[in-house]
Amino acid sequence: MVSRDGEGGACHNGFGYVGGVEVMGDFGGHALPGAFFITMGLWWYIKIILLYTYKKQARICYLQSKAFFQRTENLEGIVFLGMVLTGVTCMQIFSESKESQLNKLLRFHHLTVYLFFGLWALINILCFNIRSIPVFLTKLMLANAFLVNAFIFYNHTHGRQMVDILVHQLLCLASFLAGLVAFLELLFTKSIVLELLRSSLTILQGSWLWQLGFVLFTPIGGPAWDLNDHNNSLFLIICFCWHYAVTYIIMGVVSVAVTWVVKWKVKNLCPSEFGLLKNAERDEESEEEM
Repeated sequence: MVSRDGEGGACHNGFGYVGGVEVMGDFGGHALPGAFFITMGLWWYIKIILLYTYKKQARICYLQSKAFFQRTENLEGIVFLGMVLTGVTCMQIFSESKESQLNKLLRFHHLTVYLFFGLWALINILCFNIRSIPVFLTKLMLANAFLVNAFIFYNHTHGRQMVDILVHQLLCLASFLAGLVAFLELLFTKSIVLELLRSSLTILQGSWLWQLGFVLFTPIGGPAWDLNDHNNSLFLIICFCWHYAVTYIIMGVVSVAVTWVVKWKVKNLCPSEFGLLKNAERDEESEEEM
């Protein structure tokens, strides 16, 4: 990493200072939505693994768990809507009373992103409580939210330094791909590959938002990043790939842990149902022979 002298992370009138250069926002404004994205991605991934493992281990236990998964869909919308409201509230509380016109417009960029994710969370709640609303609207609104997020942040860096623009463009790439995958889920329903890909890209967005905060604001102190250095741009491109690799490592560890827990639960809580399952399978085979 190439840096230049000067401390980063100070904030004045809504701007941070990196090596004497003004940068919009602060570390917390990037870390909070980053934490939200990581939570969303991990939750989706755990839910996919739970559903897949239950179906694979024991069909009867899976049938008993369907009510649990239906309840989690409703809870998911409520929790994510709470995250959105938390983000909006924090932005309004910590905004400066005398902010410039540019600062105000950039803050509205963030609020617009929260708006679309809030609409998705609201639709998610309504779809699982009002049967007349088609369920596919949740995927459609999620795809819209990711694509709007990519569009907003692609146009969020007008007049910024080279490294600042690059880290936002990489964030846009992850968000655009997540939106594209969510849209493909409308065409290829119940595709576990697309669901896993969406989860990984969502986690990537969250971890990259944290990386973006460290690059622009250096909250732990030390020399600030040189936002006009080409070497830093090259390093961050590699770093982005590392983030995605670490995402899959984390997903692998979570998958092993969740699978082990489900196997233990099925073995200890559903032992009699294995006998019922075998009898049911024998009946099916005898019916097929008849």
